[in-house]
Amino acid sequence: MMNLRDRRDEQRRWQDEKRREQQAKLTERRAREAKKIRNREYTIVSYFFVCIFISLVVYMVYFELEKKDSIINSPYNTRQDQFEDRVVRGSILSADGQTLAYTQVNEDETETRIYPFNNLFAHIVGYDSNGKNGLESLANFELMTSHDGYVKQVKNEMQETKNQGDNVVTTLNTSLQQTAYDALGDNQGAVVVMDPKSGAVLAMVSKPDFNPNTVSQDWDYLTSDSSNSSLLNRATQGAYPPGSVFKIVTTLAYLRSENGNLDNFTYTCDGSITVDDHTISCYDGEEHGTEDFETAFAESCNSAFANLGMELGAKKLTSAAESLLFNKKLPISISYNSSKFDLGDHPGNPLLMQTSIGQGNTLVSPMHMALIVSAIANDGVLMKPYYIQQVQNVNGDVVSKTKTSEYKTLMTKEEASRLKQLMQEVVNRGTASALSGESYSAAGKTGSAEYYGSDGSIHTHSWFVGMAENDESQLVVAVIAEGAGTGSSVAVPIAHQIFNQYYY
Repeated sequence: MMNLRDRRDEQRRWQDEKRREQQAKLTERRAREAKKIRNREYTIVSYFFVCIFISLVVYMVYFELEKKDSIINSPYNTRQDQFEDRVVRGSILSADGQTLAYTQVNEDETETRIYPFNNLFAHIVGYDSNGKNGLESLANFELMTSHDGYVKQVKNEMQETKNQGDNVVTTLNTSLQQTAYDALGDNQGAVVVMDPKSGAVLAMVSKPDFNPNTVSQDWDYLTSDSSNSSLLNRATQGAYPPGSVFKIVTTLAYLRSENGNLDNFTYTCDGSITVDDHTISCYDGEEHGTEDFETAFAESCNSAFANLGMELGAKKLTSAAESLLFNKKLPISISYNSSKFDLGDHPGNPLLMQTSIGQGNTLVSPMHMALIVSAIANDGVLMKPYYIQQVQNVNGDVVSKTKTSEYKTLMTKEEASRLKQLMQEVVNRGTASALSGESYSAAGKTGSAEYYGSDGSIHTHSWFVGMAENDESQLVVAVIAEGAGTGSSVAVPIAHQIFNQYYY
């Protein structure tokens, strides 16, 4: 039998073995927990680097699609200086094959940028001295890149001879540009001409203008001439009260309202409407009598639309305006000013009345109005406007082509069709009747936007925005003539000349 000492020794060995087992289990558990912690840390670090990688990929895609051209074309990009040492700037051509800008290499190897049409394309083609502007800026990378034959480029570099940059073929039509320029005449203002089906900008005129051949010599005068602001491209950078062309927006807001049945609309016009001691008058105080919606729109009845604005209220007017890109970024790749629409937090009836007829705090550019009408002409779909058809090398071989693309659906097909019908009535029996009786069908809206001059007197901008079409094509035109009078007296005849040039 085991004595007492042996039993105690056996018990201690058993306890020691138990402790060792517990310690081993504890050590193993701690090792597993430490491994889990290490794995978790490795996982977190892995996820972190994966997120960084994905972010870099996303940014590279964003950079390629959105930022590349603006950064490459930035005047602060020193890479451009390297281009100028190796490449003769390419030419800018019109859609009909005219040279709008080219670089003349002189006998002493100095270079001079030449603009054969002088002032005609000043704002849209731009200039290449004292900075870059217009298409000279937008297409800078393409103009300073050469896709001439590889062997020829190597040979030129070995001989320290510059390669010839690629040529940019624009969407601009020389005849339409000349017609728009001549039709605007001595008026300050702007004209935009577009193809609504593709988004191609066919003409863009802004006055006062300048001669891009002499920008360097005239720079001090051009930058200090605040009264004319000749360097300002009024087509995209102008900000004007829209006047009655805004009734297109008010009408869209009404079409989208619960009571927006045009067939049930009726209003009796007495020549003016007074609410809260604020009076809105129709042009020359004309009494239109009892009107349906088509008549109120065709005759541009201020009283009817001021009353309609109060019925709609701020929320519906704002919603319609912003759906048409007011207060929003525009799909324009050259310098522009966004249009403004502001009714404030609690607008009273006077501001609602003013806003509904295109006065108040609303400001818009001719280009923006051209985009709105283009969407109406194209079943509610706005195509992304573009100015460059393709890029060619010096031998005429195509380097790249612009693919047309939809930008956004601004309205339903039914809404666009109804607005177009109303705009057709403006031509058939309203304020743009001078456009009727042609081989093409025209539709549009006139506007007479009041503003205060520097002397405190009231002046009127002349507006017209509209479209024309035949079986083969459509054309959109937006015109503003600053301080020139009513839309029907000045802007409509300008548009008429442009439509006739295109269709005859």
